Amino acid sequence: MIAHLQGTITEKLPASVIIDVNGVGYELMISAQDAENTHLHDQIKFYTYHAVRDTSEELYGFSSLAAKRMFEMLISVNGIGPKAAIAILSLGSAEEVRNAIANADAGFVAKASGVGKKSAERVILELRDKVGEPSHYGATVTQFTSPASLPPHDEALDALIALGFPLKEASSALAEVDPSLSVEERIRLALKAR
Repeated sequence: MIAHLQGTITEKLPASVIIDVNGVGYELMISAQDAENTHLHDQIKFYTYHAVRDTSEELYGFSSLAAKRMFEMLISVNGIGPKAAIAILSLGSAEEVRNAIANADAGFVAKASGVGKKSAERVILELRDKVGEPSHYGATVTQFTSPASLPPHDEALDALIALGFPLKEASSALAEVDPSLSVEERIRLALKAR
């Protein structure tokens, strides 16, 4: 299993990038959010998911471990394949998608290309109890603005997931910690509260 790839972006295609890792080019299917934030010749690390089907193999890339975990949760829903999961993650950051599911905002999920109302409702039904409490209440607003205005991914959340916390527990543990603290301090306090 390929856990992550670190290398140089050599090509950008409409829904994917090619990353050169020591002379070997890997094509990664990525979300629109990650596509906006990557540029040719960037040195970058992507967490990966290898989808194997009868007729094809595809490698999906994620700039954060939280996004990868959200992708894995999404594809566990009956009727949601890897392409639909990437389309859902293209709506916003992994945290925005998680928050939309926690708030039962099926309208937000249904905006994804190839995801209908019934599929969006199934996502909410099957994942709402698995994603944790919402970080803010009300309908989720899609952010189609410049990448500079998007919130950065949460390194503390990624670290807790890497330590083995499920997404729901990691989100809950960090909800009790002041977000203005350093990443290391937030991780320490979240572990201490556990």
